[in-house]
Amino acid sequence: MSQNTSSAVMQQRSEPHDSLDFFPTPLWATRALCVWLERHIGALEVLTCLEPACGQGHMASALAEYFKSVTASDVFDYGYGSVADFLFPGDDEQVDWTITNPPFRLAAEFIAMALRRSRKGCAMLVRTSFLEGTGRYRELFSKTPPRAVLQFTERVPMFKGRVDPKGSTATSYAWLVFEHGFAGPSQIHWIPPCRKLLERPGDYSEAANA
Repeated sequence: MSQNTSSAVMQQRSEPHDSLDFFPTPLWATRALCVWLERHIGALEVLTCLEPACGQGHMASALAEYFKSVTASDVFDYGYGSVADFLFPGDDEQVDWTITNPPFRLAAEFIAMALRRSRKGCAMLVRTSFLEGTGRYRELFSKTPPRAVLQFTERVPMFKGRVDPKGSTATSYAWLVFEHGFAGPSQIHWIPPCRKLLERPGDYSEAANA
């Protein structure tokens, strides 16, 4: 049997253990979360938000369209936001929401810290396969279930170091939404096809990839 080497199949989000894991999030995928939050939680325009793995600011830029204010940082200086290690902060400044696309291997740690530093809750964009695993269930989901799993029905193409309007991927993504005081059971919601609706002029400009 010949190996399938199509770009969609070969585009997998896997990085060396010590990688910075920089895969920018298309802006429309963040807007899809914000639309859901506004419908199910309430107005975001009076709330503050932290994006602690901001990279070059793609997600933070989309969040700023909805939240009152967005604080952006990253462990590495990508030229956007401040430089800070989210898992070892110098302070524990509180915000209403923490929203990010965390490094996959550190996603559980990001969720724990985000809940510690957020008054209302957090949302994490993860590969759908993050829901699997007995250890992850035992240490995270059985103790701190998400209020909602927002599964994209469209694929969200992500590529190392850039956003690409023509790219494709074999990897499935979902938003996990956690809220303080929620004890379960978790609910799954499907994000309907929305890319064409939520993409905007300039999302893939040089500025968006700067």
